[in-house]
Amino acid sequence: MIALGALVLTHCAQNPVTGDKDFVLMSEQQEIEMGAQSHQDVLKEYAALDNPALQAYVNEVGQRLAKQSHRPNLEWHFTVVDSPDVNAFALPGGYVYITRGIMAYLNSEAELAGVVGHEIGHVTARHGVRQQSATTAAGLGAVLGSILVPGMNNQAGATLMQSLAQAWTAGYGRDHELESDRLGAQYLAKTGYDPRAMIEVIGVLKDQELFAAEQAKRGGRQPRTYHGTFDTHPSNDARLKQVVGEADKYAVANPREGHNEYLQHMAGVVFGDSPDQGVIRDNALLHEKLGLAIQFPQGWQVQNRPDRVVAVSPQGDALVEVQQGPKSDKPLATLQKGLKLDAGARYGSGDLSGYPAAFAAGSQQGKPVVVAAVVFKGTQYLIAGMAKDKSTYDRERSTLRAAINSFHAITPAERKAARPFVLQLVTVQPGMTMAGLARQSPLGANAESQLRLINDLYPSGEPKPAQLIKIVQ
Repeated sequence: MIALGALVLTHCAQNPVTGDKDFVLMSEQQEIEMGAQSHQDVLKEYAALDNPALQAYVNEVGQRLAKQSHRPNLEWHFTVVDSPDVNAFALPGGYVYITRGIMAYLNSEAELAGVVGHEIGHVTARHGVRQQSATTAAGLGAVLGSILVPGMNNQAGATLMQSLAQAWTAGYGRDHELESDRLGAQYLAKTGYDPRAMIEVIGVLKDQELFAAEQAKRGGRQPRTYHGTFDTHPSNDARLKQVVGEADKYAVANPREGHNEYLQHMAGVVFGDSPDQGVIRDNALLHEKLGLAIQFPQGWQVQNRPDRVVAVSPQGDALVEVQQGPKSDKPLATLQKGLKLDAGARYGSGDLSGYPAAFAAGSQQGKPVVVAAVVFKGTQYLIAGMAKDKSTYDRERSTLRAAINSFHAITPAERKAARPFVLQLVTVQPGMTMAGLARQSPLGANAESQLRLINDLYPSGEPKPAQLIKIVQ
């Protein structure tokens, strides 16, 4: 991985969009090399979605937009990543990523083009290269860091994730975000879409953000956002309307929307957690493929990643982390050799839910830690709890230990609950309502709001007869 801070400031480069001189830390060739190297790290953190038809569709839309951009000669790469997060992001050098999570909330090819075009704008304007201050770790566990150590293979891409996380989740700042909206709208219009799709898609994301904020407030936690630069709803944002309106001079008479075509590509796509990573149901990790389950504390925010699962307390001062360890039957040796605990740590052997296990208790850089390694079906699983200080640990001691001790083989009832949710399509019949569809949905108490969100009907819209909409089964 190329660390931005290690590069030497050697030259001015011309900004591809403005033509002005930018002080940057790398040449275009270095930018491309950084993107290619970091792309591999991203795919360790976020697996590419196993859906060739959808990948090809998104790539085709992206390549058409990129050809109309200020950097058409870059080798562009567009990847749908298998994450339920509502997000899209870009790396320098022409690498653009969109989550299946955000795609569930889009309802036309034009809206897809709006998201992709915005991210292309970040690359063409070299925002990632120009922003050298995005070094603050963001997201779950940022206060505490990871408990388990690099030798246990949980740090894949961690430096990249930490250095760019703030920009991905909260934006690059209003000026850069508006510049990307302006550029994206221009690329949309030149490619045959209505540039106002940019405002529509940001509105869809703002609705989702408002819903997530309500849920987070009820759960006493901080919400995650995608396009975090709009305090008001985008439909009321005069500056956004102005920058998008600048693309009208490129607009075509009959712009492409692609509502039904887009929805057809989304049929059968997983909604929420992927079974490949295990699913979270009622704050429990149910992993049918691995045959295991573990209950995280109620009210904690659970983040399910390809290489680990992390649950963070509402106050952000304690966490539980689970990941796969080595394939061996010596858990005590794993902890003694792999954990980097402060002097005075205690180690012991025993069992966990009837399986051979080892345990460690101590501190890591002064933060109290408890860790278990359990041997299950020939593989060790590492479960760790950490608190930011002794008083927090005293408060959460029983909660952390209960989570660790909850590890068990998945039950038949849990296997049934672990079936993934998938998007399906229905044609609206007369009298069909979102409330009625919600009663048949597996999404639980928030089903009606979720169904409205994924169909751009939030907070109170109703579908029209003969309209094609998404449901979750």
